[in-house]
Amino acid sequence: MLSDLPLTIGSLFRVFRLRIFLTWGMILGETALMALIPLFIGLAIDDLLTGGRTAFWQLAGIMALLIALSVVRRAYDTRIYGAIRVELGKAQVERGSGQEVSTLNARIAMGREMVDFLEETLPEAIAAGVQLVISVIVLSFFSPHLALVAGGATLAMIALYALFHRRFYTLNAAINQRSEQQVALLERRNLRAMSAHFLRLRRLEVRLSDREALLYGGIFVILLGMILGNLRIATALPEVTAGTLFSVVSYSWEYVESALALPITLQSWTRLSEIMARINQDALI
Repeated sequence: MLSDLPLTIGSLFRVFRLRIFLTWGMILGETALMALIPLFIGLAIDDLLTGGRTAFWQLAGIMALLIALSVVRRAYDTRIYGAIRVELGKAQVERGSGQEVSTLNARIAMGREMVDFLEETLPEAIAAGVQLVISVIVLSFFSPHLALVAGGATLAMIALYALFHRRFYTLNAAINQRSEQQVALLERRNLRAMSAHFLRLRRLEVRLSDREALLYGGIFVILLGMILGNLRIATALPEVTAGTLFSVVSYSWEYVESALALPITLQSWTRLSEIMARINQDALI
């Protein structure tokens, strides 16, 4: 199925697009239902305080539908992405006949990260994007200033990640290079060489982790600043109710959770960019 195509995220998507679209459709449905819950909690609070029950039962219905859709989607995902891993592994073995076993073994493991990206990271990013848009729209209904603060936080996060991108790529390339050499080193049964290998790998991973810590520390500062700013704006709204205040705070927090998927996705794509270049460099396509 992948014999005449480069082994990339785009190729996997083109070959398996119908099955991927189906699972993504279910993810979007889950996300839309999840995004509605804080709004209906706020409506239910106000409704219950005045003796009503309509919003309460609407909230219960949304939760029941969300549970059913989530169970079906997870069962479907396991089967679909398992089949994609099989096809990708077969294609890598066919193209890797001239490679060292150590290199081929490492690249097969790296290739599985591409499927992991399609199964986990990208759907989470899509869901987070939908939830982020919904959060901004809902916040704008309460006050345009709430939405502007959220939009400014997003731009600040993108700008911050751009400062780390190149270094992430370089460090991932070095880690992948070490991984390709590991099986060959193990075959030599040389404890000193393996110890040196593990120490180099550890240093690379520590350097990558340190930069990730700096990045996410900066991102959390931006997002917490957004939460505090929106809280100040919300409490100053005219005739604000307990339900309205709860919804504003909830959607601001949902925005934070959704926005965190952005740097995670960008970081995963940086790593996969290096992996795709690596596993295709010797392929005859």
